[in-house]
Amino acid sequence: MPYHRPIPDSKTRSRFAGGVDAWVQAEKYIQIALVLPSGAFIGWLIGAWLDSRFHQSWIVVAGVVLGIIAGLSAAIRLAISFTSGAQGNDANGATGAGKEGSGKGL
Repeated sequence: MPYHRPIPDSKTRSRFAGGVDAWVQAEKYIQIALVLPSGAFIGWLIGAWLDSRFHQSWIVVAGVVLGIIAGLSAAIRLAISFTSGAQGNDANGATGAGKEGSGKGL
């Protein structure tokens, strides 16, 4: 099987690339920071609505707890995906330097 060299990355960057990269990184951190409170708030809203529908008083607490759990798991998934994407790994954990381009998907 012939070896095909990977196309080299161009090192030329525009003068705005550093500023845009900083904004993208800040957006990623803000997204992680807002997921947990958003999950708790949405859980509280759903729990309060279910409390009013079923005339119970404990569902709002369960909604907040489930919202916190969902927000925490989403924040962890986002943090893992952002850190693995920053290192340049693919889905299998291999770096881009040793990939073979066979095209067979095996």
